Order: sequence, then structure tokens, then C-alpha cells
Amino acid sequence: MDLPFDGGISRYCAESAPDDLRKAVKSAQKGKIINTSYPYDKRWKRHAYEEALAALQIELVRMQSWARDTGQRIAIVFEGRDAAGKGGTIKRFRENLNPRGAKVVALSKPTDVEAAQWYFQRYIAHLPAKGEVTIFDRSWYNRGVVEHVFGFCTPEQRERWFAQAPEFEDMLVKEGIKVFKIWLNVGRATQLKRFLDRESDPLKQWKLSWIDVEGLGKWDQYTDAIGETLERTHTDHAPWTIVRSDDKRRARVQVIRHVLSQLDYTHKDPQALATIDSQIVGGPDLWNA
Repeated sequence: MDLPFDGGISRYCAESAPDDLRKAVKSAQKGKIINTSYPYDKRWKRHAYEEALAALQIELVRMQSWARDTGQRIAIVFEGRDAAGKGGTIKRFRENLNPRGAKVVALSKPTDVEAAQWYFQRYIAHLPAKGEVTIFDRSWYNRGVVEHVFGFCTPEQRERWFAQAPEFEDMLVKEGIKVFKIWLNVGRATQLKRFLDRESDPLKQWKLSWIDVEGLGKWDQYTDAIGETLERTHTDHAPWTIVRSDDKRRARVQVIRHVLSQLDYTHKDPQALATIDSQIVGGPDLWNA
């Protein structure tokens, strides 16, 4: 079977990955968490996960009905390490919502026209109208991390972005939009294992890009860029929520619980929301945990 990008991920694992990383991936066992700093050593049991998720799907539908009836606008920004589980979490968040009022925005590389515009301009057209929920699968935070790591922007452009991002989000909040910023974080060994799984699965190879392959050797540069971005854009009006996603099941449920717990929608069921796991969900202090 032909592997995408000439098997670049497998080649990185075999030839360039640090020894401890290679050993962790090689010794991975089904259902086990290979990130030793993660607070749990096993994946959440499927039955418990599915039961919790089913209850939350009802809550999400209730939330959307409330947003529609009250005109509340909700914008959820999903960012994170590559292979941290953004797509899967977004899928579970939106799968039972009415698509007419809940959209996912995943913008591709800017066109020449968009590149010549104000950096935030192309995102504005996708902000939610009254009663809508908009989920951004990556966002204006590309400039803080990916563009910086790969040299797609100048230091001056990034500094200008740092000055404007909190102001932009402040305007959204003052306009009445509920803004949630979710950062999904994942350990290095977990990330590589997921990349290898994607590389060998014809149904998931489309998720890979040359950025993923080239980025494998830039873990430290990503870490520095992410840390700085979280520090400089974490504000009272638009705070960051960090979610540790080495276990996708726990991450998905905790993200949904976190967002719903912040919204005062009608007929909320506290039992379905249960308790937020502070070992999985927290502020930027959880970034280096």
C-alpha cells in the first residue's frame, strides 16, 4: 500500500524520533494511555463514555433550542496540537444539532485576495447570527502558532496580531457573542501514534498534510509558540480552556460539559453535566501539566 507523503511519518519514527518516543510508541497497548504524565493510565470504558455522551446530546439540543429562542450567539474556537482530536470532538458536539443553526467553519489557505485583507476579515463573515452556534475548526490563532513555526508570517505581523487578537475578541463579547476558546493538548508519543495510525488507514489518510509530516521535528518550536500564544491571549473576557486529550473519550465529554456549564439554557439537567474533571480541563496552568 502506498503511504502518503512517501511514508514520511513512518520514516520519522524509524530514523529521527528520540529513542524514548520511539519506544513509547512501539510498546503501546490497546486501551492504554502512553503519555506517562496523563492522570489516567487507561482509556475510559466505552459503556460509561457512551452513556455520558448520550445524555449530553440531549443537553446540546436543549441548548440550541434556547439559543434559537433567545437569539443568543455562540462561537466556539477549537485549536490544539495536530492529532489532538479536534475533528472528533467537533463531530460529537454537532452531530445531533440542527445544521441550519449550527455550522462548522474550517477555512483553507487564504486566497491572494484574503491574504491582502486585514487578518481577521475573512473570519468575520462566519461569525454567528442571532440564534446560531458557530464552531471554528482552527481559527485566527493560526498566526500565533502554525504560521510562526513555519515562517508564513513575519515577526512584525505576529506582534501586530498579538496586539489585535484580544481587542477583536473583546469586541465580539461586547457585541453579545458567547466566545469559547478550547485548546486540545496531547502528549508527543500519543500524537506520533495517532499519525502512524492515520498513515496506515486509507480512510484516514486524508487527514494528513505535509505540515503534519514536517511538524513532527518541530515539537519544541510548537511548544514555545503555543505557550506564548496562550499566555498573551488568555483574557478575562475570552479565556482559554485547556483540555488534555490523550484519551479522546474523556476529552470529548469534558469539552461538551464545560461549554454547557457556562450557558444558562432552559431545562438544564445538572446530573447530565456531572462534574468537570479538573485533571482534564482547566486554564493555561494545565498546559504544562
